[in-house]
Amino acid sequence: MVKTLIPVKVECHSGYRPDERPVCFYLGEVRFDVIEIVDRWYQGNTNPEFAVADYFKVLTFDGNQHILRHEIRPDRWYLYE
Repeated sequence: MVKTLIPVKVECHSGYRPDERPVCFYLGEVRFDVIEIVDRWYQGNTNPEFAVADYFKVLTFDGNQHILRHEIRPDRWYLYE
């Protein structure tokens, strides 16, 4: 099964660094509130073929889990489907 990256708008909590964690994201006009970060991981720069990115597996208010990808440079967010 091929996974797709869908661009999304994300609102974040910024604590000790910008975009520390997502609090909600928008798929089109639909808002999904994040109630829990289930898991998170980091993709480093060991392979120049892939962008440096943070991944967040989130639980949304509707009870579904989603994976969000934040490419650090150029500051783009995607829903990983």
